[in-house]
Amino acid sequence: MRIFLNGEQTDIQNAENVAQLMERYRKPPQTVLIEHNGVALRPREWRERLLSDGDRIEIIQVVAGG
Repeated sequence: MRIFLNGEQTDIQNAENVAQLMERYRKPPQTVLIEHNGVALRPREWRERLLSDGDRIEIIQVVAGG
């Protein structure tokens, strides 16, 4: 399946939902904001969000500072 990950077309295998994709990229929920086809997701929604060919995923790294 091909998706767009941060604007780049990417082949993904063995990832049926957003949670599996984030596990593959080793992204802990507290460090990122995930947008799936323009919708920001809470970490508890990751398992429910199924991936389809052509989906757009944006991973935004959260940075603390002051």
